Amino acid sequence: MNIAIILAAGEGSRMKSNTPKVLHKICGKSLLTYVMIACRKAKINKNIVIVGHGKEKIMDIYKDDTVSFKEQPIYDGAPYGTGFAVMQGIDEVPDDSIVTILCGDTPLITDNTINELMTYHKDGNFSATVVTATLEDATGYGRIVRKESGNILKIVEQKDADDEELQIKEVNSGMYCYNGGALKYALRKIDNNNSQKEYYLTDVISILNDEGYKVGAYNIKDSNEIYGVNTRIQLSECEAEMRKRINNKLMLEGVTLVDPNSSYIEDDVSIGRDTIIYPGVTLEGTTTIGENCSIKGTTRIVNSNIGNSVYIESTLIEESTIGDKCHIGPFAHLRPNCKLGKNIKIGNFVEVKNSTLGDNTKASHLSYVGDADIGSNVNIGCGVVFVNYNGREKFRSIIDDNAFIGSNSNVVAPIHISEWGYIAAGSTITDDVGEGELSIARARQVNKTGWVEEKGLKKHK
Repeated sequence: MNIAIILAAGEGSRMKSNTPKVLHKICGKSLLTYVMIACRKAKINKNIVIVGHGKEKIMDIYKDDTVSFKEQPIYDGAPYGTGFAVMQGIDEVPDDSIVTILCGDTPLITDNTINELMTYHKDGNFSATVVTATLEDATGYGRIVRKESGNILKIVEQKDADDEELQIKEVNSGMYCYNGGALKYALRKIDNNNSQKEYYLTDVISILNDEGYKVGAYNIKDSNEIYGVNTRIQLSECEAEMRKRINNKLMLEGVTLVDPNSSYIEDDVSIGRDTIIYPGVTLEGTTTIGENCSIKGTTRIVNSNIGNSVYIESTLIEESTIGDKCHIGPFAHLRPNCKLGKNIKIGNFVEVKNSTLGDNTKASHLSYVGDADIGSNVNIGCGVVFVNYNGREKFRSIIDDNAFIGSNSNVVAPIHISEWGYIAAGSTITDDVGEGELSIARARQVNKTGWVEEKGLKKHK
């Protein structure tokens, strides 16, 4: 059995936040979520998450996941160290299992690395394997001292290292792989006889080494994967690296990002080939974009599905579906639960909410379409308002195929405008309109000659 113990109990005081550190997000997902996804993809059978500070929030968010939570108690205000944290989950570790220990604040770790680590550990017949990285600047990290055989001799913390050891560039990542029985044996022997009065996980390595167990070191290929988050600055640096990964993957799949550094695209977004994303675009959540699309300006799309050959400019789209060959924007707003068919035009300053629009329908400018079911080939003129709310309840409008809604009209729901129904410009429509009918609902124009002069309003120069 492959088990992961994920350390997620830290307060993260340097984040200066009411949110537990591992719940802070990069590219739309929490730090802890990235670690758990990597474990799942690596075919880890069980995730044991060690929680402490903010445990209620963490456990609530992941209550539907197959996770075993173990609380790290705090005595006298001290968390008692990483070794003490791992002890809390050890009762769920069989002796014959492979245990990977990870940190919940290292979101850049990948499933490939976890798989390679477990393979290296098993193939080398190690009892323990330390994940190491080679850094140009190793300041702050424990140094890896190897034996002549290449296996680990010891891990020396920076404050305890001599001048020669400080020159070592290979460092301890804080991630490990153990045989379950060896880990449990060594944890029973560690103590907190040190200046911090904490139980150190690195002591497990020393104990196993001293007693003749074989301890290996897996040097990670990409040192960015060990990067942990302790401050908002490090959070932004992790986000930049994750954005780079996401953008590079998309470009390799055939997407053009005109300026990758100025496009924000979250991890679950998918984009088809030959689509062009221009600077300033934000794509969030489970958004999917089809092929041959062009997305420009300050567009933000959230949890929406966009078809093929769609043009979007400077528009906000939320939880909606857009069919092929639509033209959206600039400065349009599609609020949640909109479904647009094919070849639809939603133009300047048009807002659509909770509505369906059939193929070839257009609302070119300055309109509000709310709670409506609109057929195909419908024209919605400039300044049209679908009046859907009476102050207490909302009602729907039904507009059939080939209808024409003239400019500056109010369509007062609930109402049904049948096929080929025409609404004269400037009308306020409160009754249903039959098939092929023209509806005019406005006052007759009256021009009063000489009225200005009569009232004495005309100014003589």
